[in-house]
Amino acid sequence: MQYFLEHFGISVAAITGVLAARGKQVDLFGVLVLALVTAMGGGTIRDVLLGTLPVFWASDPSCIYNAAITAVITFYLVRYRELPANVLMVSDAFALALFTMIGTRKAVMVHSVPVISILMGVTTGVGGGLLRDLLIGELPLVFRKEIYLYATAAFGGALAFVTLNQFSIFAQWNGILSTLVTLLLRLAGIRWKIALPMFRPKSTSSRPGNNL
Repeated sequence: MQYFLEHFGISVAAITGVLAARGKQVDLFGVLVLALVTAMGGGTIRDVLLGTLPVFWASDPSCIYNAAITAVITFYLVRYRELPANVLMVSDAFALALFTMIGTRKAVMVHSVPVISILMGVTTGVGGGLLRDLLIGELPLVFRKEIYLYATAAFGGALAFVTLNQFSIFAQWNGILSTLVTLLLRLAGIRWKIALPMFRPKSTSSRPGNNL
């Protein structure tokens, strides 16, 4: 079951990579690069940091085939029909939740300490999108105000997995429950526009002597 969930996440992430290229004058090769980076960037960073080599897509090339085929299909599909924004956003939330759970579980399996497992889960969830946005010269989604509870949702899901792994006697439910935590936090953030406080330093123009 987890194998199919992983490939579902890869497919959705590849689609978001293709759609990020809209309006950027990127050809099919560039679209493929963006799709592959989005789908596998976070997991690659995780595997390198954890030292679990070869990285997951090198040991299972079907991940590459999945992302590439999905990207090509999406590339031609969106030329004729636009995908509904709400459907894509919900699918992206599923991908974030799945990738976060998978990354956290992999770190736990190699006996990482809890804080490292949480960081690896968040990295797996948001790393691909961050690399994609850097490649197209945009502020990464994870830093944008209008992307509600993105990395925060991943953190919540990863924390839930680690906590459940420590105390739950039903280990098979850990992945399901932690995935739901990430998914529900992300969807709640989108629905009610929940965001963390923005950094707004006090203006220096109001300090005494600035008008002299």
